[in-house]
Amino acid sequence: MSMKIDLPPGPLPAVVFGAGPVSLHDVVALSARRARPVLSGDPAFAARIDAGAALLERILREDGVVYGVTTGYGDSCDTAIPPALVGELPQRLLTYHGCGLGTPFTLEQTRAILAVRLASLCRGQSGVSMDLLRALCALLDHDILPVIPSEGSVGASGDLTPLSYVAAVLCGEREVWRDGAQVPALAALRAAGLRPIRLRPKEGLALMNGTAAMTALACLAAERAQSLCRLAGRITALSAVALESNAYHFDEVLFAAKPYPGMAQVAEWIRTDLGYAPALEERNSARLQDRYSIRCAPHVIGVLMDALPWMVQHIELELNSANDNPLVDVEGGRILHGGHFYGGHMAFAMDGMKNAVANLADLLDRQMALLVDARYNNGLPSNLRGATGSRAAINHGLKALQISVSAWTAEALKLTMPASVFHKGSMGTIAARDCLRVTELVEQVAAALLITVRQACCLRHPDGLPRRLGAGLRDSYERIAELTPFVGEDRRLDHDLQRLLAVIRYDGAALLCKISPA
Repeated sequence: MSMKIDLPPGPLPAVVFGAGPVSLHDVVALSARRARPVLSGDPAFAARIDAGAALLERILREDGVVYGVTTGYGDSCDTAIPPALVGELPQRLLTYHGCGLGTPFTLEQTRAILAVRLASLCRGQSGVSMDLLRALCALLDHDILPVIPSEGSVGASGDLTPLSYVAAVLCGEREVWRDGAQVPALAALRAAGLRPIRLRPKEGLALMNGTAAMTALACLAAERAQSLCRLAGRITALSAVALESNAYHFDEVLFAAKPYPGMAQVAEWIRTDLGYAPALEERNSARLQDRYSIRCAPHVIGVLMDALPWMVQHIELELNSANDNPLVDVEGGRILHGGHFYGGHMAFAMDGMKNAVANLADLLDRQMALLVDARYNNGLPSNLRGATGSRAAINHGLKALQISVSAWTAEALKLTMPASVFHKGSMGTIAARDCLRVTELVEQVAAALLITVRQACCLRHPDGLPRRLGAGLRDSYERIAELTPFVGEDRRLDHDLQRLLAVIRYDGAALLCKISPA
């Protein structure tokens, strides 16, 4: 189940559907209930939707052949549906796709799925009615969330099986999440003063034959990946402080020689945190060059930083596209049959993102190995043990935490096998699920590293971090210290990890990563 979300005081800002593009950040805000959905009140928007639905109705009256409306689905596209049965076909489509399994999508993920499907249908090229858009918007606004199994889509003809659970709930069928419990959809709709709808021809297909599940997960994954980049940079800076590393590894001139903008940004974050000034810099470390996991951190984090802009571009293009089949061409008076439901771009972005995100875990795992190993940590106790004197013998510090970090890292790396190569379908939803799981594991590694750098810096600087360091770094250190006290005598650390994860996942890594002026 999802963590309880405390809503901000006052009215929530609106995300307006139908007025223009919807952003990745809009979807994330709706998923966390930091915004509310609203349909555009512009008469031109309603006219566009009505025109698409009217064109479809006119073609049906004229005995036109429309895939999935007057024909069967898939290989049955040559099977003509008797006119008297056309109205039943949408219900049949959602019914026989009710075969999903697996853990249901979280509440946040489900809100994102509803938002993404609404954005696509509001383009007016799917032949749906305003009544359907209002009903879909109402589910999101009233937080009546379909229970959607996460498994059962290959992302080829869209996310058919997962989205059938959205279509079914609109019709008053299956189950929803309501106040933390699963209840019958019809009862939840009635309690909210809503009525189930009857799907018009093409509306079942329009709801289900799209990329909403994979795109919604991609929005959430990208937002968390961006936060992890900043967090990994800050952890690297604190690791460098604890290890007394060389700040000149992050010199601006050095990174201008290989001018990847994302990589340069990470180097700038780290040198700002370390209070680096070339004219005043003295080599503090006994080593001329620090080990890869410190010196090359901007290069590792930079891969993700530089890849995220095009990944976000792909996600937002998909988010603001009409991606079902067929589509209506109001101006040309045509029905266009194609394959926009194919989720290849999302699959490629998610397979790439999970690879780059997993490498952050590998980087942080190696940093932890340096910090806990007395052979390499420049005089710190083995396993960063906090106990001294005779009691040191029975205390083991962060030894078990390092094993957990290695386990989470190995699992993340294992999941980097590309999903998209295993099926003629895109596998976009599976790739996105994998990416989110990798992201969760990397967040766990990051939480463990926050405990580790807190412990190491406290051992190195028991009276507090040096004033020469960036103000943002020192503020973060104080915040981390509030969440995870110094480990003197060994104690359980799972509660510390949970507190840190709550900040990373739900308050945003930005709370730990305020950037001080250079």
